[in-house]
Amino acid sequence: MSGIVGIVSKKECKNDLFYATDYHSHLGTSYGGIAVFDGKHFQKKIHTIAKAQFKSRFSEDLDFVHMQGNRGIGVISDRDTQPLIMRLKFGEYAMCGAGFIDNQNALAQEHIDKGVVFSEMPNGQVNQIELAAKLINQGKTLPDGIEYLHDRIDGSFSLLLLGQEGLYAARDRYGRSPLVLARKHDTRIVVLESCSFKNLGFEIERFLGPGEIILLNEGKVEQVKKPRSLLQLCTFLYVYAGFPASEYEGKNVEEFREYSGRIIAQRDNVEIDLVAGVADSGTAYAHGYAHESGVPVRIPLLKYTPGWARSYVPPSQETRDLVALMKQITADALIKDQRILITEDSIVRGTQLKNYLLVKLWDAGAREVHVRPACPALMYPCKFLYSTRQLDELFARRIIKNMHGKHIDDITVYLDPDSNQYKEMITEMEKDLHVTTLRYQRLEDMMGATGLPKENLCTYCWTGEEPEKA
Repeated sequence: MSGIVGIVSKKECKNDLFYATDYHSHLGTSYGGIAVFDGKHFQKKIHTIAKAQFKSRFSEDLDFVHMQGNRGIGVISDRDTQPLIMRLKFGEYAMCGAGFIDNQNALAQEHIDKGVVFSEMPNGQVNQIELAAKLINQGKTLPDGIEYLHDRIDGSFSLLLLGQEGLYAARDRYGRSPLVLARKHDTRIVVLESCSFKNLGFEIERFLGPGEIILLNEGKVEQVKKPRSLLQLCTFLYVYAGFPASEYEGKNVEEFREYSGRIIAQRDNVEIDLVAGVADSGTAYAHGYAHESGVPVRIPLLKYTPGWARSYVPPSQETRDLVALMKQITADALIKDQRILITEDSIVRGTQLKNYLLVKLWDAGAREVHVRPACPALMYPCKFLYSTRQLDELFARRIIKNMHGKHIDDITVYLDPDSNQYKEMITEMEKDLHVTTLRYQRLEDMMGATGLPKENLCTYCWTGEEPEKA
């Protein structure tokens, strides 16, 4: 996914905007961008952050250093170059967003057939921000245009639009990505990750509702569009993507992960010598498991953080493999002859776990290796946030394909952890990964650990179920 930040102040806002944007760096490794408005003019800067961190790219940029303004937006992008400055029929706006438009090609072709030109074409695909702008431009008003965008797209998209009248913040139709409003004196900020302003002195005012639109300026916050009734927050934010210090709908991510680890231990009966989390996102699950089971938690897997990003985020498999190989280093003395239980946030593609992490444990002399992912087997490519796109990317679907010799349409029996077919699938997974045992977290346990009603959580990537448009 991507991380977005918008800020409105009565004074210079660039420093708070810069640091709040940087605190979203775990959500993308493609581009970082900032746009500021001084009351008359927009200034923007976009850098690739594939080879260097956001902070270093911008702190060394003299154009950015000399930017001035009391309003701004920032983005860490996993795919599109953004923010963009667009002249709509409602005025000039700097725009950025987080999400994924699953039917973007069809919508783009529809516009092209009408003579509309797209100028931003990274990798042969339309830029989603430019597409969003063209959809918004078809509304009678800007808020009406945002509503039209939400109605036309398949997927989800949260947006920030900075203009003469202020900053519009629009959470996606079902609230799959969060937006939270916070305040520090006369300055207000809207962000995806609430952790991004904790060290900057802001305090949460409230979480925006699904489909809600607000307008911020120096004087007030105006609710332009009331929230829709149905919330479908992405559960994978709790499981992996979100930063541990963040809160979604008032529920803390780290607390969820520790509690999930406890639940995993309650259902487990394996005899082990130690429990260890795959850093960083798997660590809290290990602590929860250890607290519940009484088995000591140790750190035989050490993440070398300088210079290595999250291995799930980069778009290419080659880069993901390189990060997976390089970032985890073993402390062999803690591994030799030990029965080790590994807590992991999830198994998405499975290649990094199989080819790099588990190999390192066996090579270091592990006696047994047990793997406990904190969510069920991922069965469907996400079509709401930029993530996996093909069935063959998913470890569980590859295993099922191998079992049947082809992809099958009805996988219902493989979603039931008490079915014989599910147990057969787990056996094949254990063989493929070369682990002693593999046990996935149950869907109901994962959802219960969030503390939110199950109807407020998106579980599409595990169940393939989604609500009808509301």
